[in-house]
Amino acid sequence: MSRKPTLIKGQPLMEVDEETLNSGACGFTATEIFVKNPGRVAYTYDDLIMMPGHIGFGLGDVDISTNVTKNIKLQLPFVSSPMDTVTEAAMATAIALQGGLGIIHSNFSAADQAAEVRKVKRYKNGFITDPVCLSPEHTVEDVFKIKSTLGYSGIPITDSGDMGGKLVGIISNRDTSFVDDPTVKVKEFMTPRDKLSVALDGVSLREANDILKASKKGKLPVVNEKDELVALIARTDLQKNRDFPLASKDGNKQLLVGAAIGTRPEDRSRAAELAEAGVDVIVVDSSQGDSLYQLDMVQYLKEHFPGVDVIGGNVVTPSQALHLIQAGVDGLRVGMGIGSICTTQEVCAVGRAQASAVYHVAKFARKYGVPIVADGGIKSTGHITKALSCGASCVMMGSMLAGTDEAPGEYFYQDGVRLKRYRGMGSLEAMEKGSEKRYVWDNNSAHSIKVAQGVSGAVQDKGTLRRYIPYLSQGVKHGMQDAGLDSLNDVWSKLYSDKLRFEIRSPAAQKEGGVHGLHSYQKRLY
Repeated sequence: MSRKPTLIKGQPLMEVDEETLNSGACGFTATEIFVKNPGRVAYTYDDLIMMPGHIGFGLGDVDISTNVTKNIKLQLPFVSSPMDTVTEAAMATAIALQGGLGIIHSNFSAADQAAEVRKVKRYKNGFITDPVCLSPEHTVEDVFKIKSTLGYSGIPITDSGDMGGKLVGIISNRDTSFVDDPTVKVKEFMTPRDKLSVALDGVSLREANDILKASKKGKLPVVNEKDELVALIARTDLQKNRDFPLASKDGNKQLLVGAAIGTRPEDRSRAAELAEAGVDVIVVDSSQGDSLYQLDMVQYLKEHFPGVDVIGGNVVTPSQALHLIQAGVDGLRVGMGIGSICTTQEVCAVGRAQASAVYHVAKFARKYGVPIVADGGIKSTGHITKALSCGASCVMMGSMLAGTDEAPGEYFYQDGVRLKRYRGMGSLEAMEKGSEKRYVWDNNSAHSIKVAQGVSGAVQDKGTLRRYIPYLSQGVKHGMQDAGLDSLNDVWSKLYSDKLRFEIRSPAAQKEGGVHGLHSYQKRLY
């Protein structure tokens, strides 16, 4: 972002002399911390602190839009983790509406996971190209089933009961409000075709929206010259466009959504179902991504589903990343054993501190134009800012999102605190639901003893994502502004030109940087 330089009495700001700069008085470059590292130490986000820069722009000028893969751009660098206590359709929908991306977990059957993807793709779109339809012979009971399972009751009626059939009417919640007998047939209370406003196939989204506004109806069927239903547009979508200007959408104005798969042979058919459902990105979900199984899977996905982006991982070193880049990944997932519920480093003695992992892999992958997603270890907006400042294009969050209204599961109270269940995909409970494929590399039953690499626990209620994501976004923008950075491109330009400065914090400095010295306090996020 170009901006006018700050002037003092008509003169540009003075620069610190080289001697002072090189002394460490203004902090140290990422190269000095991560590369020229005499202590051979790996660093976490808490170990780092960023040095402030000059603020010559407003908070509203900070741009945190980014690429999660080579081909997919997001307005916010937030991705929800494919965990069964974090991301299903509700989470994926809510975070995409805010400008991020949700990755639906694979502890479903393939059909159920594809159904979750379809829920997201149908939720907010320009033209709904595969709406649920009924025939005139269906009953009120069928309408109620659709409403309870899919959450809406505006249903087009065709002669065949399928998309592509001849349009004969439509029903809305208003039509069913006063029908008490569940056996009454749809044809008895539907709004008939001759009373409907329709658009003809080929109409632009803007024209269709204008017709819908003029008709003051909730749904606008789109038909061809044979009066066959080809699409549907909903008034609520117009409202959502107004309410969520940053929403992550594809070319058809549908929400973007990702899904996770494993590396076993049956995951190939799972990928096919996900691609058919309209998934935008597939995350090959492995605790250690540099395996022949994942390399084979990535190559298969890129060959058979070229329109679907692929994120590989997890990796923490450039050598791991290189193999996946060679196989054709569009993005990389970085992190091993650093999640709040992960015990991989403790159990397996393999992994890496996250700040070091993100810096080294991001710097290497940048040579190939491959974005990285920093997965795990995020406990605050400060950690998000640090991850991005170490080279990450996005952050993937689990525990940060697990306590929100949109996360799967029910709230419960413990000691007066409202909580939700949260578990690692390496916990025995999650493995029993299917996630062992993420950790067990051999189908031989003799080697199938489960070794837990995660735990189960609970996280505190964080409310709705509609309030929480703007809080996270604003926190990141404040951090970037304090560091004198007005965009993520500015962050990375200064990171790799050694203009962005950091210091390593001692344990006492970390304690000093948090709340301390109080008898008691209340911490509110927003």
